[in-house]
Amino acid sequence: MQLESPARARFEALLAEPVLRLDEAALALAAEEYAGLDVRACLDRLDALAERVKRRVAGEARAALLISAVREVLFEDEGFRGNEKDYYDARNSYLNQVLERRLGIPITLSLLFMEVGRRAGLPLAGVGFPGHFLVKLELGHGPELFIDAYNGGELLTADECVSRFKHLVHGREFDPRYLQAVPPRQILSRMLHNLKRIYVEQGDDVRAYWVIDRLLLLDPDAMDEVRDRGLVEARLGLKPAAARDLEAYLAFSPGAADAGDVRSLLDTLRAHPALLN
Repeated sequence: MQLESPARARFEALLAEPVLRLDEAALALAAEEYAGLDVRACLDRLDALAERVKRRVAGEARAALLISAVREVLFEDEGFRGNEKDYYDARNSYLNQVLERRLGIPITLSLLFMEVGRRAGLPLAGVGFPGHFLVKLELGHGPELFIDAYNGGELLTADECVSRFKHLVHGREFDPRYLQAVPPRQILSRMLHNLKRIYVEQGDDVRAYWVIDRLLLLDPDAMDEVRDRGLVEARLGLKPAAARDLEAYLAFSPGAADAGDVRSLLDTLRAHPALLN
């Protein structure tokens, strides 16, 4: 099993750039699953959607008109929508598949809205709202405006977001940071964690392996991911790599709640030294 791939190299190169291009990074993730993905065609599709938005406002650059035009093009004309019937279909987390199938989940539909809006001149950012990713208009003045791309581009005030949180999450204090913009790396991490959960639940260790690897490219010090990669490597028969990752995890977190279980697995690997060569 080879870890290196053109998609991985592209993702790593994008992370090293001064400004991380969210659309291209998301497509680099998709290219690992979809060999031969035409990234340029996907970017051209985003460009074309944005051009339709700009033509619709006839030169008017006011944010309200642009937001209305993005909503019309994406949700009324093109029919993008949330995949309520099969929310946990992994395809919902890949931007190329969202563009092709017009189905997604909050974070990928938000990414679509942000990238089309950005191309049309809107200052938009992602918001890691608990359980339901949102888009935020960042004008630097006036009341905050949020967009729920999963629900057809519904517009929300900050107060409405708070009310939604209190309705869905009982007994938990609302933290104003829930409405703060998050950087592209955090958006990519949330997308990958969605995929990780799907693949782990499906028992798909091969896909879980590359997803965890990308999470560690985003944050090499995420020791829980180092541990999880070691566990997946052990199941895949990658014994030396598993031993290295599990040893690193225990060295960093010797008193972790699961340290005993990790040590037991590591002892099993060490009991068969031939497997570590």
